[in-house]
Amino acid sequence: MTSSTQKTRLSPCIGCGRTDTPIDQRITGWQMCRPCTKRRRNHPAPCPTCGLVRVLAFPLGKQAVCTTCAGAPPLFECPNCGEESHPYGKVCARCTLATRATELLTDPATGHLNQQLRPLLDYWINSVDPRTPLRWVSQSQASTDLLRQMACGQSSISHVAFRQLPPTKPNDYLRNLLVSIGILGPWEPHVDRFISWLDTEIAPRLEPECAFTINSYARWHILRNLHRHASNGTLTQAVANSARIRVRAAIEFCELLARRGVSIEDATQVDLEELISNSPGYNRTKTIASFIAWARKTRVNRNLTASGEPWPNATVTISTEQHWSDVERLLNEDHHPAHIRLAGLFTLLFAQPLNRIVAMRLQQIHVTETDVLVTFANDPIEMPPILDDLLRNYLTTRADRLVETSDPGWLFPGGQPGRHLVTEVFRRDLTAIGIKPYESRKASMFHLAARIPAPVLAGLLGITDRNAAAWAKLSGRDWSAYIQHRDEAGQKGGTHAI
Repeated sequence: MTSSTQKTRLSPCIGCGRTDTPIDQRITGWQMCRPCTKRRRNHPAPCPTCGLVRVLAFPLGKQAVCTTCAGAPPLFECPNCGEESHPYGKVCARCTLATRATELLTDPATGHLNQQLRPLLDYWINSVDPRTPLRWVSQSQASTDLLRQMACGQSSISHVAFRQLPPTKPNDYLRNLLVSIGILGPWEPHVDRFISWLDTEIAPRLEPECAFTINSYARWHILRNLHRHASNGTLTQAVANSARIRVRAAIEFCELLARRGVSIEDATQVDLEELISNSPGYNRTKTIASFIAWARKTRVNRNLTASGEPWPNATVTISTEQHWSDVERLLNEDHHPAHIRLAGLFTLLFAQPLNRIVAMRLQQIHVTETDVLVTFANDPIEMPPILDDLLRNYLTTRADRLVETSDPGWLFPGGQPGRHLVTEVFRRDLTAIGIKPYESRKASMFHLAARIPAPVLAGLLGITDRNAAAWAKLSGRDWSAYIQHRDEAGQKGGTHAI
């Protein structure tokens, strides 16, 4: 072993202190091993002297600075653009992305970039961290193949093209990305998939005449309800599943009639009762009632009746002790994700349904030096101090959750471009820690209705006056006398504390 090699191996690295790794001879002024140089190259940071995001591997006094501030020759600059902020091979990630994305979105037959897709190229190149879209371009083979087909005209740049593909996460990501930057118009996944499901579910199982009737029911009645839920922000996976169940019930009724050689128009109550009786353990009456009501209304068959069982009166199944124990857990057990704790507390303390919580916007949160106000419906509510702190901390760290294409307006942004988290995420995670959102919301409504006049409760929580009055009655409080005093005492606005 030569003396120079011994000196290299015995000199401790300024970064890790190790003596058994080769020193990077390009770095002068102090000893830094090659692995530490590589780590610093891959993680540029603001230079303490000039403030630019550069590779900090050169000494100036006792601190590491960039090559320019150290007066050293440039070692890590991109040969194309001179940037050091996003290293990626021999050139930076932004230049690599520009080359690959331009090639991807160019029609090889003409050599011209598809102008309809230019906003996507511009968006990628101007990304805060171009390594994220670069990884996507390099790894998402199926989606990049679709983009390539769109660029050369083999596939239309439309939602129709996506409906012909399986509903995978990569396909949804690309579709949401094109929507978020304005290339495609808005779409509602649950509605879109329901339409595709109808195409594959009805025609293969029914004769044309029956298929026409079921299609009419599904598209003019069930689908309209889904659109209404979408407009109100209440279209969840559970609602979509319920829509499918109701259509399947109608299909099964038609299949039963077909086996008997009977048309829908000639079906009798006996036929319907057999369908219901042959579904043990399943409330077929409730799921078929929608189709029967539609058939009567549209005069397809006015001789059938399936009213379904009435909804039971609201009941509270969680004790007061359990309710407040769950509140204490969410307030104090900080090992749970902050967004899950907040969603649970909004449900347990303010009786908010999950489908409304997931769609909350940042503008519903107003932070001052002394208070945090949350507006669930019409009037802002002052948060209690411990929840105040949780909300402040969440808003500070929320940016770490954002994918670059997330809509910055969502309080709980999701992983898909432009979309918020879905109710199923919150329901799953809350249930996993022993909290039942639906039952907890009823318990919260019960407690609030006993403390707050029904008209005020309706305005605070976004429920109807009738619903608020029903909960007040269940809680044993009569707020009817309050109404005559409301104009005198409650018309001046302001905030509320619960």
